[in-house]
Amino acid sequence: MRAIFDIRLKKDRISDLEKQMQSLGFWDDMKTAQKFSGELSHLKDKVKKSENILSEIKGIEEFIIYAKEESPELDESLRDDTEKKLKVLEKIIAREETETFFSGPYDKNNAIITIYSGAGGADAQDWAGMLLRMYERYIGESEFKGTLLAQNFGEEKGIKEATIEVEGKYAYGYLKHENGVHRLVRISPFSSQKLRHTSFALVEVLPQIESGSEDDIEIRPEDILVQTFRSSGPGGQYVNKTESAVRVKHLPSGVVVECQSERLQGENKEKALKTLKSKVFARKIKEEKEKIAEIRGGFIPAEWGNQIRSYVLHPYKMVKDHRTGVETSNTEAVLNGELDEFIEAGIKIVS
Repeated sequence: MRAIFDIRLKKDRISDLEKQMQSLGFWDDMKTAQKFSGELSHLKDKVKKSENILSEIKGIEEFIIYAKEESPELDESLRDDTEKKLKVLEKIIAREETETFFSGPYDKNNAIITIYSGAGGADAQDWAGMLLRMYERYIGESEFKGTLLAQNFGEEKGIKEATIEVEGKYAYGYLKHENGVHRLVRISPFSSQKLRHTSFALVEVLPQIESGSEDDIEIRPEDILVQTFRSSGPGGQYVNKTESAVRVKHLPSGVVVECQSERLQGENKEKALKTLKSKVFARKIKEEKEKIAEIRGGFIPAEWGNQIRSYVLHPYKMVKDHRTGVETSNTEAVLNGELDEFIEAGIKIVS
């Protein structure tokens, strides 16, 4: 609790930042100025949230003391109302506690999630579609805002690939440990003999690189190929009749991204370039790490079969995370977006 609500320490830092920002020549270095400005805004938001939580706790404490003294037989509706308030507070405090684990350079950034179906045709594409729905539901129930930037549909059902932009404070911090291979075991709905089938899908989670930051990558016009097309739904049904969807290929790296979420071509191109920067940046970091690992003699290439989590629907029901050991038999809840237990464990154990 002290680590979460150390308001005095935060206020001291706010005061220090404000003094520095008022000094002569501070805004001459725009990158440093933006960094300090972002930290100041973040701290003020944290202090306000902490003061609101402490005020709520104090209010509940005073009400309970009053109820014990004046009304031992607390009205049932008042009891229920108090319990609901406590549950909401518990969830808020748990989230604040989780955020104390974020120390990565990109944890505060927005996130880009891309889901790729593995080998296996319709089963794998259906599984990728199930994962897309799972993440969309998780985002919908959270404080984040999700935008489906693009999706390529499967031949029969599901998707071959889909990309979601997740906006909100610590979006990447919360979602980064979802990165990896997800494995599904079930009776195949596409098998006439009702055979058990194992499907794989890859979930890629990247931080969205902020414009103007020190990691912002310059994408030169001559290094990209831009194509426009009509966004389409399952079976090729057009969502619109104009070529508003945009596909951008980064020629030096071969990275290709699409965006079809907006009505205007220019807006789709802007979002596609943001996603492209994140993917090119991630590839650059990955290549640098692999090069260092090879020099040290410890490089092991990523294997498709190295799943981070298994979802078993037959012959029993279980979702198990292989890194944290967290598991549950309530597979339906997980596939409906109830991922908090897995995500929080990943942050606290893997971080």
